[in-house]
Amino acid sequence: MTGAALRLDDVACVRGGRMLFRGVSLSLTSGGGAMLTGPNGAGKSSLLRLCAGLLPAFSGSVARSGGVALCDEKLALENEASLHRALSFWAAIDRANAAQVDAAMDAMALSPLAEVPVRMLSTGQRKRAMLARIIASGAAIWLLDEPGNGLDTGSLDLLGQAVDRHLSAGGIVVAASHQPLPIVAPVTIHLPDHQADAA
Repeated sequence: MTGAALRLDDVACVRGGRMLFRGVSLSLTSGGGAMLTGPNGAGKSSLLRLCAGLLPAFSGSVARSGGVALCDEKLALENEASLHRALSFWAAIDRANAAQVDAAMDAMALSPLAEVPVRMLSTGQRKRAMLARIIASGAAIWLLDEPGNGLDTGSLDLLGQAVDRHLSAGGIVVAASHQPLPIVAPVTIHLPDHQADAA
């Protein structure tokens, strides 16, 4: 994943006629991590979508080098399919192979659930399935929106280990969370500091 990069220069975001934040700058290269903090409604999810190219910036610029994978609250897995088959569907779109799917399921302790229909998964298992989809994608840039939601202590440890491996391999991680995460992120962006009425 050498050459992965994510750069935001003086970015502002407007949603529903309201400026959520402005003046956000960030520069990450291979092995770099950042944490987005702030209460609900501060714009954490919107900033991740800007990073992914799913939302346009009101002003400023966003540049990326390397594939992007976004993990948010949308499961995006076929409910009636087995977990392995559902993950394999996305892996094929991402041009990942079966070994990557198996490794991702191992990383999130999901291998025993391979043949279980997605609809039967618990909240925590569904979150781990979302994370496995990101891992299997092979994308250089991971954008994680509240990745700790629904995870118990053991699963949080798995998340931390997966992120550590990704960063060590030269990937980039940007995580948004209102709770502490076991993720090494030297850069922190506290979005309330970038709201229009901030001093």
